[in-house]
Amino acid sequence: MNETLHLNLHKKWFDMILHGGKKEEYREMKPYFNKIFLAGKKHNTITFSNGYAKNRRQFVVELTNIQNGLGLEAWGAPLGKKVWILHLGEIISKNQYC
Repeated sequence: MNETLHLNLHKKWFDMILHGGKKEEYREMKPYFNKIFLAGKKHNTITFSNGYAKNRRQFVVELTNIQNGLGLEAWGAPLGKKVWILHLGEIISKNQYC
């Protein structure tokens, strides 16, 4: 079964992904994310949100691959620390607030 992953982003990273300047998103290798990514569910999209308000900006992007390793510090990965790397494809949809 295909699943959508829901993640909240700071404005800087949200805008970079939305405008095509960032093709990876990172999540720390903590129990919460380890459970999500190792559970065997097939995530094929990510819904990114900027904030928690009812009228927040959101878009859906294709998730092409998940791996672990070192990410790019310029794109928000911690220096020298392994993370989950979420490889992003095309933007599928965005809401009226984007």
